Amino acid sequence: MKLLLKCTAAALMAAGTIASGAIAPVAAQSVSGLGVADQRRAVVESAAFVNANAARPTTYKAQYDAAQAKSNQLRQQLEPLVTKFNTDVQAPNAQQNQAALQQQLGQIQQLREQGSQEVQEILQPVALSEAYVLEQISDKFDAAVRSAMTKRKISIVFEVGSTLAHNDAYDLTKDITAELNAAIPTAQLVPPQGWLPRQQREQQARAAAAQGAPAAAPAAPAAQQPEGR
Repeated sequence: MKLLLKCTAAALMAAGTIASGAIAPVAAQSVSGLGVADQRRAVVESAAFVNANAARPTTYKAQYDAAQAKSNQLRQQLEPLVTKFNTDVQAPNAQQNQAALQQQLGQIQQLREQGSQEVQEILQPVALSEAYVLEQISDKFDAAVRSAMTKRKISIVFEVGSTLAHNDAYDLTKDITAELNAAIPTAQLVPPQGWLPRQQREQQARAAAAQGAPAAAPAAPAAQQPEGR
């Protein structure tokens, strides 16, 4: 996101109002043309993001249920192994059985890693849905920021985390969210078949370019559909 600029102490001092050789009290300062915004909050409070999060548990119920079942199965497998390991570690001859303890620990770690990977694979469609919704919103974000800046007559917007303190009058976050709501009131929840997040598409394009092969065209969003369809 190129619009949000980092704020430095020097920039803040340069923007301040100086009178009679002293900096005016913070409450009395009013610098036109400056604003701050919380990029993350502007996105997560947008209607498209909120509605998608509300619809996702229904649309992807099968994946959530399967992941929960796998987690329960993994816990049932691990509990007796962990109990035995803890008992053996506290046994009087534990020092003489280090090899056996290491073997038990390795088995526990392997099961945990394997189970975690299986759960992630089950939830992969959910992760793709989350990325797809965020990408649709991010495609509208720059225009939303510019529109909010124009309406508020703002020339520079700082990321809120880059400022030490600021007056709420400078906060542009809600204005950006309102512009996002107008630009993308709903987002498609389910990505097209074969869709990949932008970062992965770009990596594939670079790899294809390095090999001299044409990059595959990214899957374009289809027409807007009601949530959960």
